[in-house]
Order: sequence, then C-alpha cells, then structure tokens
Amino acid sequence: MDLTHLAERLRTAVRAPVRGPGGRRALQALLAGSSVLALLLWWLLPSSGPSYPRAPMSLATGVANGVYEKYGMLLKGDLHTALPGVQVNLLHTQGSVDNIKRVVSGRADFTIAAADAVANYQGPGKDELRACARLYDDYMQLVVPSDSTVRSARDLRGLRVGVGQADSGVNLITRRLFAAAGLDITKDVDAIPVGIDQAPSMLREGRLDAFFWSGGLPTAAVTEMARTKPGIKLVQLGDLVAKLHAMGPQMAYYRQAVMPADAYPQAQKGQAVATIAVANLLVTTDHANTGLVERLTRAVIDSRDAIGKEVHAAQLVDLRTAVFTDPLPLHVGAERYYRSVKP
Repeated sequence: MDLTHLAERLRTAVRAPVRGPGGRRALQALLAGSSVLALLLWWLLPSSGPSYPRAPMSLATGVANGVYEKYGMLLKGDLHTALPGVQVNLLHTQGSVDNIKRVVSGRADFTIAAADAVANYQGPGKDELRACARLYDDYMQLVVPSDSTVRSARDLRGLRVGVGQADSGVNLITRRLFAAAGLDITKDVDAIPVGIDQAPSMLREGRLDAFFWSGGLPTAAVTEMARTKPGIKLVQLGDLVAKLHAMGPQMAYYRQAVMPADAYPQAQKGQAVATIAVANLLVTTDHANTGLVERLTRAVIDSRDAIGKEVHAAQLVDLRTAVFTDPLPLHVGAERYYRSVKP
C-alpha cells in the first residue's frame, strides 16, 4: 500500500464510531497524528526509487571554458529532475588534483577527476574515495600557433609554455611528459601555470609559445582558436608513450590514443594526431548517501545523449564501461544502480 492510500484510510478511521467519548477522542488524536505523519512521509520521500536526503549538494567541476565545467552545468539540469528538492551547487576549481582534495576534505560532495590524479593522491582520506562511474577520456593536447616550428614536446626547450594550474590534472600530466621528453620543467622551459581559461588569449597575444591542455574532444576553447586567424596546430605526443610507460606502474593509466582528424578540422588539416588519453571518473566518498549516489549515477547514464549533443565527449559515457573505475572501487549506491539494470 502506498502512503497516499494509507493516509486516506487513517482519515476514514478517525470518522468511524468508537464506544465512549474518551475512547473516541483518544483514537481520533492517535489516528490524526498518524495521518499527518503519513502525509509528511509522502511529501518527503520520492515517488519512485530509493530515498535520499534533500540537503544541498556540491559538484566540483574545473576551470572556466573547460569540459568539466560545461559537463557539470548540463548535468546540473538533469539532476534537478533526478533529485527533486536537492539544490546542486557547482564549484569552479583548478582541476583534478584540486577536485580530489575538495572531496576528501568535505568541501565538495562529488567531483570529476582523471584516473591518474586519483591514483597519484596519497593524502588524508585516500581510502574513503569511491567512484560512481567512468565517464569519458581526456586527450592531452599540445597547442601552438599555426606557424610554430615545434614538432614534438622536445622542441619546447627554452619556450614559454602554459602547463596548467598547480592543482590541475593538466599540470600533473605535463610534468610527466616533460620528464619523458628528457626536459626539466623547472630549468629547460619557462613553465607558466595557466589553464584553458587564460592560455588561449595568452597564445594569441604572443605571451605564450605553446600550452598543454587535457580535456575531452573537442574542447570549445580550442575549437574557437582553430577557427580564428592566425590559427593553431596540434603537436603530436605519441612519440612519448613508450618512455612514459617505462617511468613506472602509475603511468599505466595513460593509453596511446589518436585525436581524429575531425576533432579540430581547421587546425588538423585532415590529419589525425597521436597523443595520450586518460579516463575521467565521477568521484565521491564512502560517506555519501547510498540512495543519493544511486539516483545520481542513474542520471549520469540516462543523460548521456542529451548532454552529448553539446559536450561531444559525453557521448562516450556508456553503461558497459561505466563500471571500470580503476583505481577506485564503486560506491555501494552505484553498485546498486548497475545491478538494477544488469540484463
């Protein structure tokens, strides 16, 4: 019996005759209180699916103009439907490393973070981290002006290079790529800690010679640069994959990848670009409410097609691969969702 029918039956019982005035008044008071309680529960609990707290929740995204930010903004709209009564607050951050720190410290409830940054984190709360889903892959992108002579990361020696903000996943990968290329980031290049929110304008104005970016394909800010004269080109990083993997087991989170020719057609001139890619995870902690996580995970999977129309990388969110969240175990709420839809 649902709570609406229960409340109606309790109201009917209150009107029924009972022997003795004292007994009737007592029964009326009891059943009236029960009716109010039933109606209150009906109001507080969702109409279908697991229950969840109605408190505000926060989602840490990333820098302005980045894919994390755009994805978070679109997901927020879907969560308004999936989690009625929950206010979702988006937090701007430096990126993956910053995001993980925010979640373990309780400054954010959920976040998006690259798998390599999760594996690299060794601070307090590491064992409490849990995943809701594997999302899409980030592709490492080395962007230079269209007339640049840079052909590989090794050619960056002595140049001004945007390497991502200090607590970004871009910065983590960039440091490892420089090491693989035989360059010391503190000595061999002029490393400037800027992200995708500032690097494009700095490159156009001649204040940077190149910048690194790690994001889904295509990234809107890079697309805009490719369309605007004098234009840009993307430098291959595929020659560093073997050296990167030889640096240790944590490098296993990077896979050899190819940016297809149509990712940035104006910049690539019909040519695919070899690079590396790393998976993104939707991350929380084991303290997160089970019902909330189950509903949120369902919303992430169900929103793929709608979000994918504006954030093309989101088209790669897939029920079959979402459970592969190494190096994190799945949150129990996410496990419940995946079991519920298992064929």
